[in-house]
Amino acid sequence: MGFSLSQRGVFLSFTILTTLFLSIQSQSQSQTQTCSNYAFQSNKVFTSCNDLPVLNSFLHYTYDPSSQTLQIAYRVRNIGSSKWVAWAINPTSQGMAGSQALVGFQRPDGSMKVYTSPITGYGTQLAEGELSFPVSDLSASYLDDDNEIIIFASLGLNGSGVVNQVWQEGDLSGNVPTAHATSGANVRSMGTLNLLSGQSGTQGGVPGVSSKNRKRNIHGILNAISWGIMMPIGAVIARYLRVFQSADPAWFYLHVTCQTTAYITGVAGWATGIRLGSQSPGIQFTSHRVIGIILFCVATLQVIALLVRPKKEHKHRIFWNIYHHSLGYTIIILGIINIFKGFDILNPEKKWERGYTGIIIIIAIIAAILEAYTWFVVLRRKKAANVEKMSNGNGYASNGNYGHYPYSDRTNGRV
Repeated sequence: MGFSLSQRGVFLSFTILTTLFLSIQSQSQSQTQTCSNYAFQSNKVFTSCNDLPVLNSFLHYTYDPSSQTLQIAYRVRNIGSSKWVAWAINPTSQGMAGSQALVGFQRPDGSMKVYTSPITGYGTQLAEGELSFPVSDLSASYLDDDNEIIIFASLGLNGSGVVNQVWQEGDLSGNVPTAHATSGANVRSMGTLNLLSGQSGTQGGVPGVSSKNRKRNIHGILNAISWGIMMPIGAVIARYLRVFQSADPAWFYLHVTCQTTAYITGVAGWATGIRLGSQSPGIQFTSHRVIGIILFCVATLQVIALLVRPKKEHKHRIFWNIYHHSLGYTIIILGIINIFKGFDILNPEKKWERGYTGIIIIIAIIAAILEAYTWFVVLRRKKAANVEKMSNGNGYASNGNYGHYPYSDRTNGRV
């Protein structure tokens, strides 16, 4: 059994429209994220960013857990040239007291002042001093077009990768910072940041946004489930369930449902990845991107092939089967390869990669068992068919030959 031409057209139209809808949704949602769209004029590139919830502030960072080095760019938009800004890590507690701050502002002559300031209490004047951890590559810039101050620095940290962060702004009196406001957003500009996962939060319970990390995780999950799990399962269903006569045509509809769902989910993940690439100027994962594009194109051709699927008895059906099977196995191989490349890029906890590897191994073991059983069933049926053919068609067992079949010496008993 199969789809009629009209059913195939409706099915394909639904699949394509659903895919386009998910792609548009993915892109429209990503456009609302501010820090992920930002490109630094100095061509600096950071792997993660957070839209901090108050004070028009954004934190871009790259964290190397092996060396415990944190490179940051702290941005504040719509800030006047007569204001100072600061971003700090508090190694001992949440809040301002004990914070190790990076302070920056524009002098009246247009030059930038940037320095470190250890904050010992709430009456601080942001005096210069060394921090409790090493700081290098400290610099700052002011962008007149956006009224934006940016502080750059590289920090040497010790700990688990979770830090207490504080960010603040206030007025200048000449070249001297004055006290910041003690109400509204200025008392809510503190929280925690997990440098490994990108998760952040504020003391008041308002979550910060790690937009790029969130989209990376969504991209990875969607693709792992679709190309890396559902596609292989769909292929197993098609290859092995069809051996059971009682499963026909249920196996076909299970196969189509599984692969279609995988395709729609995979395209949503693919669109998220394309968007991530466009929002990350200077970050190139060429092989991962190229394989992803090829995977999308091949999978789309596979979906379109449903429109030209000939009936079982058609003389060209064998060529369609070769085409269909070749593209299907290509999709599975490319998908699994690209998922492991994605693990290398995202560098999540090892348990996720091990978990996915375990799932693939389980699917492979099941496929191997079913492959052996399939050959057993096919050979048994072939043998039974041959016996029936000889018994009913030639009747050698009852014509005086005492069960000896002609040509058995040449065919080793096979006819």
